[in-house]
Amino acid sequence: MPELPEVESIRLALLPTVAGRIVRRVDVRTRSVIAMPGDPPAGITRSRCRAPPARLQRRLLLQGCTIERIERRGKQLGIVSTEGPALCVQLGMTGGLSLTDLPRPHEHIVWTLDDGSRLAFSDPRRFGLIGAHADVDDLMAVRWSTLGPDALRLRAADLARACDGSHRAIKALLLDQRALAGVGNIYADESLFDSGVHPCTPAAILPPESIARLALSIRRVLRAAVRSGGSSIRDFRSVHGHAGDYQMRHRVYARAGRPCPRCGTTLERIVVAQRGTVFCPTCQAAIG
Repeated sequence: MPELPEVESIRLALLPTVAGRIVRRVDVRTRSVIAMPGDPPAGITRSRCRAPPARLQRRLLLQGCTIERIERRGKQLGIVSTEGPALCVQLGMTGGLSLTDLPRPHEHIVWTLDDGSRLAFSDPRRFGLIGAHADVDDLMAVRWSTLGPDALRLRAADLARACDGSHRAIKALLLDQRALAGVGNIYADESLFDSGVHPCTPAAILPPESIARLALSIRRVLRAAVRSGGSSIRDFRSVHGHAGDYQMRHRVYARAGRPCPRCGTTLERIVVAQRGTVFCPTCQAAIG
């Protein structure tokens, strides 16, 4: 699933092409990947809603609107128009946005811009979602109000508040988007290794110096991944179809059984919060 660096890479690549452009036409090919006002926030398919879908309003899908800016919170994008309507883009496991002249497989929505360029949302497994909102304030209230601080701008004080009183393993807390927005399995493992924190450490007993070190590692790892265009493990591609290359710099993720790049100890794999987790038992010694 794309995490913060992959989504931020998409945002940065889209901006030069789409900012200031007018959406001339919106072609909807799969209604179920859209959540209109009146639909369940998670969409009509995932919610198993028996009521008929709300009326499709192309204006809220930006038809006739000028794209003003693209925002991001955690793993989600917000495409905001000058006229008001705003879209929330959730990529899910296999979703993506592409700028291409030729159709690609599994395209569900296509926006044609005033210069003839073509922005498409594709998603083979249909776990992604396009949320349509009357304005950016509604988007933030419906989609982003429950998210924690954005991981790319995480401060030690933010992480300390999230850890305070929490008996969950620190990795489980990092994966909780309500506590911290943007970190998934890849960058949780990489950040915990970078900071020397054992993934099973109860969040509440992390000392202040470990919290500060972990917050710094999260920012450092995410920024490096953004500069590399993200990690392309399976499906992720940029808006121009290129793979990221940060996977070449992973130090622990998916490397169980290999030597630690720091000390040579064999990396171990456990399960935390139902996610495969790789760590170094020497560099990330357990505490408590």
